[in-house]
Amino acid sequence: MTDPLSVPLQQMPTDWQRALAIVAHPDDIEYGCSAAVASWTADGRQVSYVLASRGEAGIDTLTPDRAGPLREQEQRAAAAAVGVSTVEFLDHTDGVIEYGVDLRRDVAAAIRRHRPEMVVTLNHRDTWGPGIWNTPDHVALGRAVLDSAADAGNRWIFPELAECGLRPWNGVRWVAVANSPAPTHAVSAAPGFERGLRSLLCHRTYVQALTEEDPEAYARRFLTATTSVHSARFGQVPAVAFELFTC
Repeated sequence: MTDPLSVPLQQMPTDWQRALAIVAHPDDIEYGCSAAVASWTADGRQVSYVLASRGEAGIDTLTPDRAGPLREQEQRAAAAAVGVSTVEFLDHTDGVIEYGVDLRRDVAAAIRRHRPEMVVTLNHRDTWGPGIWNTPDHVALGRAVLDSAADAGNRWIFPELAECGLRPWNGVRWVAVANSPAPTHAVSAAPGFERGLRSLLCHRTYVQALTEEDPEAYARRFLTATTSVHSARFGQVPAVAFELFTC
C-alpha cells in the first residue's frame, strides 16, 4: 500500500477570485498559511478573514479584557501586511469554542456574507501529527467550517439568515485546511514568504509571550521549518500545504 505522505502534493486550484479564511484565533492564519494568502492577493485575488474569537485567553500575563483588544489590533495589522482589508470577529469565547448549531450558523452566515469560492481554515483533526494533540477550539471551528460550507447553500438550513438578507450561497467549491497532518495540495511559499513573515511579526505581543528569542529570528526560523516539512513532496520547493476538500 502506498504511504499517503509520500504521494506528491498537487498544485492548489487557481481558477477562483474570492477566498474566505475562517479560523479560531488571531495568529492562526499567520502560523498557518499567510505566505499563501500573500501570493493570492498579489495575483489580484480577494481574501477576507473571519475569526471566531479575539484570542483573549491566549496570553497568560494579560487579562482577557486587555488581551482581546490588543490581539484584535495585531490581527488587523497582520492581515494588512498580506493585502487583506476585511477582518471580522464572531465573538465566541476563546478557549471554549463549542462545535454546535450556534457556531455552524455563525460560520454559514459569514460564508453567505462573503460568498467565496474557496474557504480556508485550520486543522480540524484531533492531532497535528503523531503525538501532537490539537486544541478543542481548532477542532470545533475547523469541523464547523467544513459543515457550514454546505449549510450556507441550503435554503432550508438556518432560514432565519435569509430573513436577515443573507441569501443562500452554494458557490463554495473547495475547503482548504491548512496545517493538516494529511495534506493533499500545496502553494509555493517562496513568493509570499517575506510578507507572511511580516504578518506573523505583527503579533509581537503574542510572540514575545511565547519565546525569549528575538521575535524576528523566532518567526523566520518557525516559518522556514514549517514550509520545509512537505517540500520533498512538492518539487523540493518550500510549500504551504493544505488538505483540500471538494464541495
